[in-house]
Amino acid sequence: MSYSWISRTNLLLALIFSLALMAACGSSATATPTSGGASSVPTATTIPAPTAMPAVTVAPTQAAKPSGTLSMGQSDMGRFTAHPRLVGNPGLFLLSAAPVGETLFTFDSNRKLTNMLARDWSISEDFITWTFEIEKGVQLHKGYGELTTEDVVWSYNQWSENTKHPRGSVIKSFWNNPAGNVQTPDDYTIVVNTGTPLAQSPILEFMAFPFGGATWVSSKKQFDEKGDDEVDRNIAATGPWEFLEEGSAQFWRMGAVQDHWRVTPDFAELVFWEIPEESARVAGFQTGQLDTFVMAFDSIATVEDVPGAKFVTVPQAGTMIVNFYGNFYVGAGTDEEQPAYNPDLAWVSSNSDTDSPEWINAKKVREAISLAIDRDSIIETLLLGFAKPAILESYTGNEDVLPPGLEWKYDPVRAKELLVEAGYPDGFTATLTTAKRGAPAEDAVCEAVASMLDGIGIDVQFQNLPYSTLRPTIVGRTYEGLTCHGIPIRTEPVVGLNIHLRASAFTHGWEHQYLEDQINLANNTIDPVALDNIQRDVAQFMFDEVVQPALYSWDAVWPVGPRIEDWTEFVKHTDTRNINGFEFMRHRQ
Repeated sequence: MSYSWISRTNLLLALIFSLALMAACGSSATATPTSGGASSVPTATTIPAPTAMPAVTVAPTQAAKPSGTLSMGQSDMGRFTAHPRLVGNPGLFLLSAAPVGETLFTFDSNRKLTNMLARDWSISEDFITWTFEIEKGVQLHKGYGELTTEDVVWSYNQWSENTKHPRGSVIKSFWNNPAGNVQTPDDYTIVVNTGTPLAQSPILEFMAFPFGGATWVSSKKQFDEKGDDEVDRNIAATGPWEFLEEGSAQFWRMGAVQDHWRVTPDFAELVFWEIPEESARVAGFQTGQLDTFVMAFDSIATVEDVPGAKFVTVPQAGTMIVNFYGNFYVGAGTDEEQPAYNPDLAWVSSNSDTDSPEWINAKKVREAISLAIDRDSIIETLLLGFAKPAILESYTGNEDVLPPGLEWKYDPVRAKELLVEAGYPDGFTATLTTAKRGAPAEDAVCEAVASMLDGIGIDVQFQNLPYSTLRPTIVGRTYEGLTCHGIPIRTEPVVGLNIHLRASAFTHGWEHQYLEDQINLANNTIDPVALDNIQRDVAQFMFDEVVQPALYSWDAVWPVGPRIEDWTEFVKHTDTRNINGFEFMRHRQ
């Protein structure tokens, strides 16, 4: 790295942090931002029929040569990591937004699937043979030449072995199914035979940006020449931004790819700054050092006062849920028992039979926890009205699949009665942790939940951990508490439901034979009516048994600095917990 860039780096950090104390933070203003043009609330995505070819997104008019630096403030980044076999979060989450890499598809501003690296695709009528035609002439970064099917297949073979990826088992069942095979008749055609029919929604989502469980394609030649470490730290991918360098716990710097096949960025550089404190990010925006940043809702009023500031708003950007860890019933009592299965936890049963007294008592505890949470109060006070109550995480945005009449009520009196009925008249002790995943006000919300649970007699031990510390305990099935967890909107419920499978790398704390059977059945159901029936049955089970109650779905509100134009029409779905569309951000005229 050059000395001049180090100097500018240190100067920017010094300015941001020295101004943090002067920032006006913690405003209680509740005014809804009017700049930036909110789009209408999207409806549930309908995945196209196998023969329907999505249209390519048209890029806006742009300058002939990129110029200037686009600066973005992130709350948590960690080191840069991008190898398809090695990357975990937050790298997965951040790089699906940048994007340094690209995958076969994307979701547009209406949550409709459109092409990215795939210029054409089809699925056979039996949903076993999938054919992808990739774009010709796409150049890999760092001089590694034209992208071919060899790079795509190598990349997905690597993704199939990634034990940190939340969709690892789904990726493997598609790209490396032992009953199927993958053929590349030429440099631009891939034919995947899955051996058995697979529902298309879970498959298409992991091959689409942006999504915290997305994938991307990188150079096999780079790997062959320089190995895993070089791919991980200096990836040669295909996106409109090429990774250049990082400063440990400070920044990631990316350069615009001139004459990019899809869209050349207007800015020459994109820099992600790691700035954990909201006050420091606000200060950076106020002084013009940041063009946009991850923003808490209570900073809206302060940002509105910045001359020329606007907002991009994204309705129904994600869902906040409560997870009950320890409910790992598949394999319980055998050598296959998960480490975190613990029937001593009040919300975990020692019997997986849903009619057993043990199960009913544990369910009463889970119901009491849900009843104790005042969702409306959280929405109005902490989210300033930029949210609405939700039912089940995988069904937000897909409410048409929910059985009618489902509603989580607020009733702390009944919650206390349920604890008494379940055998906990004096309450119990529970660990509650915020899963820090970019949701607005997530710490404040989780602290409010802790206070509400204290109000019904539960002694909450609140943990404030970095997600990089919490996540390995979740993946390893060793975490035994509750979490407040923000997740993206699913294109189809079964996509999120896959996390409840025992084979999933990630978990929301549940493995039950009913879920195992029904979700696997859904994954192999290609008839949409039959699929909806299965998903509706699973929703009823999850509601009745209080498996994973949702709190609310929130709207994203992103600040737009005075140097850049609003890019609302180019925002990509389905995962808008973090800002995306950087390649479409333009200098303000």
